[in-house]
Amino acid sequence: MGGMSQPSTPLGRPRMPAPGAAAPELRIARLRSHARRLGWSALVLIGVSGATAYFYDNLPAPYENWMLLTTAGVLVLLLVVLPFFVWLSRTWTITTRRVIERSGPFGAHRREISHVRGYAIQLRRGILQRMWGAGTLTLSNGVEPALRLKNIPNAVLVHETLVDQVEVNQILAHRDSQTFGSGSVGL
Repeated sequence: MGGMSQPSTPLGRPRMPAPGAAAPELRIARLRSHARRLGWSALVLIGVSGATAYFYDNLPAPYENWMLLTTAGVLVLLLVVLPFFVWLSRTWTITTRRVIERSGPFGAHRREISHVRGYAIQLRRGILQRMWGAGTLTLSNGVEPALRLKNIPNAVLVHETLVDQVEVNQILAHRDSQTFGSGSVGL
């Protein structure tokens, strides 16, 4: 996860825009689930490569090399390439205004949840997730179905970032509503 993409105060909080000024939406992080799930695919690739190299020109009589290469190709496609593209096809983007989930080929499915509306954040971490610093965050605002950031790296840092963004957005919304509601717009 990258650092903050906007200037911050000495306390590490993002600077707040002037009352009534539109705050630009900045990307804080773009995440995918932890890549450790691809470890099995890497082992399959190594195993298939080794077995193919060993058995090439060394097969029993009824089998031919093209059969070996075809089988190796199908195994790599199904157990290496396909899982990689499934992993690659789901991203979560955290901006200064919202969390966006994109999934499916070419981001076909998209969901988002706004920081300003507020939401509850639940962090779950299993034993293996703790070892890798990962976790699953569930964001629910009570209206829409919960948004689950499954098995994301640096889960505690992402949790803290989301809490900060909800707080900052709600402070800005409250401040702007007070400024515009009282009729005291700076002239």
